[in-house]
Amino acid sequence: MKFTKMQGLGNDYVYVNCLQEQVKNPSEVAVKVSDRHFGIGSDGLILINPSKVADFEMEMYYADGSRGEMCGNGIRCVAKYVYDYGLTDKTSISVETLGGIKYLDLTVVDGKVKLVKVDMGKPILTPTQIPIVAEGDRVIDEPIEVGNVTYRMTGVSMGNPHTVVFVDDVQHLEIEKIGPLFENHERFPKRINTEFVKVIDRKTVQMRVWERGSAETLACGTGACAVAVACILNGLTEDEVTVHLLGGDLQIFWDREKDTVFMTGPAEVVFDGVYPQGTL
Repeated sequence: MKFTKMQGLGNDYVYVNCLQEQVKNPSEVAVKVSDRHFGIGSDGLILINPSKVADFEMEMYYADGSRGEMCGNGIRCVAKYVYDYGLTDKTSISVETLGGIKYLDLTVVDGKVKLVKVDMGKPILTPTQIPIVAEGDRVIDEPIEVGNVTYRMTGVSMGNPHTVVFVDDVQHLEIEKIGPLFENHERFPKRINTEFVKVIDRKTVQMRVWERGSAETLACGTGACAVAVACILNGLTEDEVTVHLLGGDLQIFWDREKDTVFMTGPAEVVFDGVYPQGTL
């Protein structure tokens, strides 16, 4: 199986061009290739497929083999792959995901994609659609007890479920302890991605993320979008926010007039390789 390892701000996935390759049992393959000691090492597996409703389809799996709806860093890498590897010559493309069709604009420098701007669509705030177990029509600054500690959370879906928690210090957060408790909490029927956020000023925030199925990752594009939306809903920032993640920065803009979120960030190829079929 030919593959390409790519990363967006350190959020790394194994990519397979399924216009040419066939991957049987992708959930099992995701577990094997993601292992950082016995496999390639990644946060998961992303298959680039043909689509009947868009230019391409992104089929993604987390490191534990579970299927994911959307990945902001992953979809930027899909855009770079299809352009850099000659699957398209368009600089504006559409990609089908389980979280809906996303529209991407590519910035090309010297024949290679350098930056990708993604129209991430409308943030979903209705609890049943995120999903979060709640009584009201939105979950904004709502208390939740996790590990005998009461936190305040804001729920947002960007095609996949997020809860945003504001803290005073993200650097020394015991995320390996707290993250799984949020991920598997009874109020999140499909588990949850949890962003722990410190607001630096009206235009800048810092975050760490615990991703369901992958543990802590260096970056999460949909998570950064959810963070920006949560900050704005709580009156903490302007509509355009620089989000500092462990792997780097993303620029997020919530166009509230159009009610759509735009994410701009880099995508990089790490290396190409061939994984022995007999081991999959």
